[in-house]
Amino acid sequence: MIKKVLVANRGEIAVRVMRSCREMGIRSVAVFSDADRNSMHVRYADEAYNIGPAPSRESYLNIEAIIAAAKLSGADAIHPGYGFLSENAGFATRCQNEGIIFVGPDPFAITTMGDKITARQTMIRAGVPVVPGTTEAINDEKKALEVVNEIGLPIMIKASAGGGGKGMRLVKHIEELGSMFRMAKSEAMNAFGNDAVYIEKYIQSPHHIEFQILADNHGNAVHLFERECSIQRRHQKVIEETPSPLMNPELRREMGEKAVKAAKAVNYKGAGTIEFIVSDDLDYYFLEMNTRLQVEHPVTERVVGVDLVKEQINIANGHPLPFTQQDLKQHGHAIQCRIYAEDPDNNFMPNPGVIKHITEPHGLGLRCDGYVYEGYEIPIYYDPMITKLIAWGETRSEAIARMKRALYEYKITGVITNIKFLEKIMDTQDFKDGKYNTHFIEKNEEVLHKSRPCGTECEDIAIMAAFIDYLTKMERIQPPHYTDTLGSGWKDFGRKRNVLRL
Repeated sequence: MIKKVLVANRGEIAVRVMRSCREMGIRSVAVFSDADRNSMHVRYADEAYNIGPAPSRESYLNIEAIIAAAKLSGADAIHPGYGFLSENAGFATRCQNEGIIFVGPDPFAITTMGDKITARQTMIRAGVPVVPGTTEAINDEKKALEVVNEIGLPIMIKASAGGGGKGMRLVKHIEELGSMFRMAKSEAMNAFGNDAVYIEKYIQSPHHIEFQILADNHGNAVHLFERECSIQRRHQKVIEETPSPLMNPELRREMGEKAVKAAKAVNYKGAGTIEFIVSDDLDYYFLEMNTRLQVEHPVTERVVGVDLVKEQINIANGHPLPFTQQDLKQHGHAIQCRIYAEDPDNNFMPNPGVIKHITEPHGLGLRCDGYVYEGYEIPIYYDPMITKLIAWGETRSEAIARMKRALYEYKITGVITNIKFLEKIMDTQDFKDGKYNTHFIEKNEEVLHKSRPCGTECEDIAIMAAFIDYLTKMERIQPPHYTDTLGSGWKDFGRKRNVLRL
């Protein structure tokens, strides 16, 4: 039985995994880069180990350092979270070879579903519909032109090893094909070390719908219904909700069955996500499988009532699923907003810096998964997402109203965030009506970037008031000779904690 879990990740997901571990009586181990020495996950864990310099390739992607930390701490399992090494088959294999339980699927499933071309081939054999396109890598522009002539424009060029919107190019006009093809291959090589690309027919007005699945080691597999993930920028999700306003009961049942079928096609074990593209006519196609926990998993947990991290650990322990498909029901509606330290009015430019003041929302039906605090300096090296804000209601309209209230209460100074941008989305008619697709932000760009009445003057007054409050707190909790005006009492306390290092 797993007694100690090393979380090979950082930030909010590391804290989230550790919380479930604590509830299960399992000790947690944090790893951190030099830039994350004062991060919340380091303080929350039972033990913490430095694994290298700030750049990810020298720390959170450093397999040798993570394995060494696991051995030194005596951890019998590693949870990879999402991102970094979570879908690295080589890392999963290394854990197995070292006798460490990898809390996730086996290397075969990761490899098969991680390569988008292989995944498409596997789904076709399993009878899961895929977007019309190629099932082999396209190596030159001449072959790409042949494919376009066959399936027609518009098309998407996609990296076979891709994810996160990297290595993707939309081609609407034939004269763009050559340049887009070269850019997609170049970006794929830089991001993944693999320039293989394939071509899919581009679905007009696409809706991005994904199904959460769980599968154990005893042949049982279920889906925990869908998440609507169509509000995106640069192919990155911004807001997710469940149930999807697009779905009907018949489509939900049919797509759920296909999702389970897809998981069983690779003998999947653990938590995973089957992503689909759905047209306005409700035709659906397999997009990809994420062989890990998703950023947006909390909305599923809130509506279905299942702790997905605990189930991941139970499956890794060899336990069968404690429920069947018939046992699982959706109750109410949940929405998640991703809070980023970025400037929506400056092309969503990341805005790392020091958190000077933070007031998180509270109250009925709210959940805040974050990792920042007053005085914490957001590093420049990692993704700028700092919090996931989840609101639940008995109905979709109640969930929206609750999210609007929560965003109103959420105050952060010191860095620019997208909180006001998210508030505007909640007020947009298309969102309130549930009639939107992946073009939502582009379609509503003028409204979303328009200044509200009172404009920056009210914002400036609020920021000044918050900063005065911040300075007042500093005077109360720190000695007069303390010169780091960007600190906080909690941060200073955390520095004195005995942190283990390799």
